[in-house]
Amino acid sequence: MSQIDLLRRVPIFASLPDQELESLADSLRRRTFAKGMIIFHKDSPGRSLYFIASGKVRIFILSESGQEISVRIYGCGDVFGELSMLDGLPRSAGAVAMEKTEVLTLERDDFLALLERFPRIAPDIIATLSKRIRYTTRYAEGLAFLDVFGRVADRLLELADCYGLDRDEGREIDLRLTQTELATLVATSRESVNKVLGTFCDEGLIKLDGQRIVILDRRGLQRRIVY
Repeated sequence: MSQIDLLRRVPIFASLPDQELESLADSLRRRTFAKGMIIFHKDSPGRSLYFIASGKVRIFILSESGQEISVRIYGCGDVFGELSMLDGLPRSAGAVAMEKTEVLTLERDDFLALLERFPRIAPDIIATLSKRIRYTTRYAEGLAFLDVFGRVADRLLELADCYGLDRDEGREIDLRLTQTELATLVATSRESVNKVLGTFCDEGLIKLDGQRIVILDRRGLQRRIVY
């Protein structure tokens, strides 16, 4: 995917003319992160906006006691790191590459200059931020009011919607998540996730093959999500 094609997929830049997209593409810098590499830490200076050209990135927060909670996973075509672009404050969360990941970065000064030249993209930025706030609110609601079975079911369905591939047997989640990584997505222990996944397998809701997860019964998983 070319840099311009990638920019066209980003909602906040969708209304820009081709000439401006070409100029914006010239300002981008390409970086590659190996699997497990930290892209940035929470509270680090926020100087760049990131566009994912390939790979996947996990956004996480870390408590003082060392417990890690994953907030979201982003894939090809997604953008992250936008909050610091607007307020200039340090990062509100960390980001780590889940696999070999290539990103394009846009420096904050270039982003602000673009916003000054094209103020019409402001509503698109607001819409993007509003969408992410709604997601975070729903995520917090799930952590607060769902039991561990409901949280795992909810997150599996979300991942299947975002990264699912239709197979003869069901919908495969096109991510190779360890049980530890899945545990950070639902704020519980790896042992609890292992128990829940085993139960879902016994009930015929999912199929496990190593780190491969296939959704067999979507409605059955949905029934596990009880607020």
